[in-house]
Amino acid sequence: MWIYEKKLQHPICVSCPDVAFAKLVITQYGGPNGELSASLQYLNQRYSMPTNMAKAVLTDIGTEELAHQEMIASLVYKLTCGAGPKEFEKAGWSAKWAQNGPGMFWMDANGVPWIANNVSCVGEPIADLTSNMAAEQRARVTYEHLISQTCDPLVKDMLRFLWQREVVHLQRFGEALNDVEEWMAKCKRVWTGVEQQEETKEQ
Repeated sequence: MWIYEKKLQHPICVSCPDVAFAKLVITQYGGPNGELSASLQYLNQRYSMPTNMAKAVLTDIGTEELAHQEMIASLVYKLTCGAGPKEFEKAGWSAKWAQNGPGMFWMDANGVPWIANNVSCVGEPIADLTSNMAAEQRARVTYEHLISQTCDPLVKDMLRFLWQREVVHLQRFGEALNDVEEWMAKCKRVWTGVEQQEETKEQ
């Protein structure tokens, strides 16, 4: 069960509206490497983790990614505040206005809607944790690209905060991977999702 604290994890401020940049940054809302994909992936994977530490890390980070999704949505809203169909057309985002108006929708920078295939889970802890580490790296790089595409110092500050959190998440997943590997070594078995019997005891 979650306790929702009704404030953003980091202040969201913009110097002025910028629909063109909103079209880019929305990829972190509903793109393949965005916050929605990350939060659902991590909260889904926790059930098949063999250690309490790994479960806790996935729960913690998955929950924080929900907060980051809220931050990106707030940023897009402020970047498009007061904009109408003409401003969206000028930014090359007429399709967004036609389908959603000023409302939010999960899509990438090309307008491709979010799909469940963006989420990875195979139920094998080593594969899932290493996949998560790669996901954090992809998200970090995406934030670097976005930071380079805006001149707004206030937006840059907020994006740098999210960039830093991706780095921390990468480190936490590395710790969880070490924990799972130590658990496997103590159990003297290769993880396959079920209890394994040592063949030597049967011979």
